[in-house]
Amino acid sequence: MAEDLEKKAVYGDEQIVTMEGIEHIRLRPGMYIGRLGDGRNQGDGIYVLLKEIVDNSIDEYAMGHGRQIQIDVNDEKVCVRDFGRGIPLDSVIKAVSILNTGGKFDDKAFKKSVGLNGVGTKAVNALSSSFYVRSHRDGECSWAHFERGVLISSGKDSTKEKNGTLVEFVPDKLMFGEYHYNPDFVETMAKNYSFLKKGLTIVLNGTHYKSENGLLDLVNENLSEKPLYSPIHLEGEDIEVVLTHSNSYGENIQSFVNGQNTRDGGTHLAAYREAIAKTLKEFFKKNYEPQDCRQGIVGAISIQIQEPTFEAQTKTKLGSTYMWEKQEKDEHGALKVSTGPTIRNFVNDFVAKNLDNYLRMHMDIVPTIEEKIKDSQKEREEISGIQKKTREKNKKANVYNRKLRDCRYHYNDKITEKTEEDIEKSSIFITEGDSASGTITKVRNANNQAVFSLRGKPINCYKESRKKVAENEELNLLISALGVEEDLDNLRYNNIIVATDADDDGMHIRMLVLTFLMKYYPDLIRRGHVHILQTPLFRVRNKKETRYCYSPEEKAAAISALKTGVEITRFKGLGEISSNEFVDFIGDKMRLDNVKLADEESIADIMEFYMGENTIDRQNFIRENLRSEEELEDVNI
Repeated sequence: MAEDLEKKAVYGDEQIVTMEGIEHIRLRPGMYIGRLGDGRNQGDGIYVLLKEIVDNSIDEYAMGHGRQIQIDVNDEKVCVRDFGRGIPLDSVIKAVSILNTGGKFDDKAFKKSVGLNGVGTKAVNALSSSFYVRSHRDGECSWAHFERGVLISSGKDSTKEKNGTLVEFVPDKLMFGEYHYNPDFVETMAKNYSFLKKGLTIVLNGTHYKSENGLLDLVNENLSEKPLYSPIHLEGEDIEVVLTHSNSYGENIQSFVNGQNTRDGGTHLAAYREAIAKTLKEFFKKNYEPQDCRQGIVGAISIQIQEPTFEAQTKTKLGSTYMWEKQEKDEHGALKVSTGPTIRNFVNDFVAKNLDNYLRMHMDIVPTIEEKIKDSQKEREEISGIQKKTREKNKKANVYNRKLRDCRYHYNDKITEKTEEDIEKSSIFITEGDSASGTITKVRNANNQAVFSLRGKPINCYKESRKKVAENEELNLLISALGVEEDLDNLRYNNIIVATDADDDGMHIRMLVLTFLMKYYPDLIRRGHVHILQTPLFRVRNKKETRYCYSPEEKAAAISALKTGVEITRFKGLGEISSNEFVDFIGDKMRLDNVKLADEESIADIMEFYMGENTIDRQNFIRENLRSEEELEDVNI
């Protein structure tokens, strides 16, 4: 056996391959844009491509060149035109096609920019079926056309157009499939750019976006619940923050670095959260818990730093520790590193001074803030006591072992250093009943997939008090399993996957779980952690092939393709799907629907619509969207 494997696994000089930059981008796109996707998710790669191009234009504006950026997006094609300095004419081809080539590796031409690695535009070029760039500089123009990263044509001309750069690209369907740009996602991106760069006009498909008040406009526009007091807006050199409180649960703080929306936070957001709690505690001279100071907070932070370090090319989480960091040679030629203040100290110092001053100048809002903190403290202490008693009772009854089948990802906490991939894949399936949880437990990847089994239907949190919800065994144990009793940063799994049956009871349980998370832990949804597992409704097979279908349309296509001797099975519960079949549905082929909650959406309104009193509007919504069993069974070939 070993000899046979050795013969098959040949490893010689001919197996050593050097890939050019563009080839590598197409082979490993995830390293450059995070994920592919078809445009249904805000984090899909087609939006990263758009952002990479617009970021370059934003950097020009930040350096004082051009006050307008024109963006045109249809279902497939994107066009971005700025009025900055334009790419140097003899470097146009290099700048968009050769990795690690750019003008942002020092701070001479660009300061506090987003793109620093010379990768972004090249990734757009490589992953586009058509990519066209044209630079205008002082009456001259240099242009180039590429297809899938390969130069097709180029040239130079004279021009009467204003200085700046034009980029047009069509994401490659060989990479992204049948994608479409979601207008709402693109509009949100355009608005954020205008909020973060006061005075800049973004023209998206003919509509102008311009902000005069920066982050204050962003927070005011996105307020979904009525604030307890007018948002506090503080500005300084390289920092801008906004904050207020509402009567909702959780925290809703958006964060940005050099105009980049860091939706996964990072060092600057952690520093801001710490600074808010610390400053309020010192102002009131009382040892309030940080979570009580931040309960219901709504706000934003934007900082400008030199050469930021992000934890991935997609730039959604800041990893920098210092406001700036430089490597220089001393008089003897030895390399030395000099740094500015830490981000933590910079943010803490700014908030401590300016928030304290603001509160002393606006004493009318001080009682409102302290009352909110005290209300949160009172509720937390009451709920904490109830939850503690419930957990102790369940431990004695050994309930945890029956409810949660954990994964090795946690067993090896002190042994294994977790990689970014480990963290990304760590998941917990929330299932209903022994049958479904048993099926998933048998076929899951025990290294990184845990299973939590619900018993029956959990309580409807929308209609009950927080105290009664805390007394509920099922939800109490779920929160313990997730690890978020005290702070969402302690979340034990990156993916919370609701896996219920595709029948009426399963859908109802799904809604009850989502209602609980939305009301008390909305940031889990905002941060993209909550998903719904899609399981097949049908199995269509003949003697040669088996296909699993998630909709009547897929079933019809499968029947048409397999043609003769077709056997159709309708799955109505997870327990009906055998273990050897189910392994495909929670592995690499797993279909997940990400549960989304936009910053401007009112949680109270959403829950009232879906879980409140029965209304004509809800009845009409159900009639328009519900498919009957007869419709599911009907096949049109």
